[in-house]
Amino acid sequence: MKQLTKAEEDIMKILWKLGEGNVAAIIDELPKPKPAYNTVSTIVRILESKGFVAYRKEGRGHIYFPKVKKTEYSNQSINKLVDGYFQGSFKSMVSFFMKKNDISINELETIMKEINKEEE
Repeated sequence: MKQLTKAEEDIMKILWKLGEGNVAAIIDELPKPKPAYNTVSTIVRILESKGFVAYRKEGRGHIYFPKVKKTEYSNQSINKLVDGYFQGSFKSMVSFFMKKNDISINELETIMKEINKEEE
């Protein structure tokens, strides 16, 4: 799976949230100052060429929807982060974030409970 640029990721986040939408609906969700219609349309077409977005015709326009689930992309991004910066070790990543973010024992226990819940 290809990595997305920041702009592409912003558009995907909106499509994941909306489920589907035309370019105008995507623009409505973007913060001000709003980008030009053509800019968003171009990014959506790039996402389509990368296999992240598909569309169906509706009237004279297109309704775009995500082909890649948010969880799939998130998992791939996290794995790339772990491989690239922590030599593939989740333990090293968690240790790094614990040291940098001053995680309390209660927060760590909560994280462990969530991990254990996922394994069941």
